[in-house]
Amino acid sequence: MNIDELVKKAMELRNKGLRPGEIADELNVSSETVTWLLTRPTKEAPKDIFVDWSKIGSSSQRMSYIASALTDMVLESLDNGLDIDVVVGVALSGIPFASLVADELGVELAVFLPSKHRAEREGVKGTFSRNFAQVKGRKCIIIDDVITTGSTMKETVEVLEELGSKPLAMSVMIDKKGLDSIAGVPLYSLIKMNRVE
Repeated sequence: MNIDELVKKAMELRNKGLRPGEIADELNVSSETVTWLLTRPTKEAPKDIFVDWSKIGSSSQRMSYIASALTDMVLESLDNGLDIDVVVGVALSGIPFASLVADELGVELAVFLPSKHRAEREGVKGTFSRNFAQVKGRKCIIIDDVITTGSTMKETVEVLEELGSKPLAMSVMIDKKGLDSIAGVPLYSLIKMNRVE
């Protein structure tokens, strides 16, 4: 997808009522990039990488392969996954992977709704859906699709810790920041990108 197609897609999503954070999730780019796409100021575009994983997302079989790989990384890093109580899926795109990982591990599934998907008010934090497993005081792993800046994962860890939960690890399909940990929690990614400048 070229830049003009990204701009068009961002505009379409905004016109459908999506907030910038939701558009960033849909396009797998940073919120800063979304702002640039929507306003097209004369300044240079932010350094970002567009990720289109729709060929994976359109197939439940391919999703299960990725989820198995995410599960394998977690088991390898956590001494075969001992003591995991719950898998936390980050809304929106992390939920299908987290559901499959929870199934493979035989543990419960919790869903985190980050602040970028909620009312845009200063100081509003993300929350956990009451329709899924509760996380208070439990040991968990966090699953998402793509890390762009790491801010959503950091927020997830902060909210978990405020609830007395113990985040043991996080696992993602793609890490665009090339990180080893976020907020002191080890990060395992299938694909880690590093920019050479």
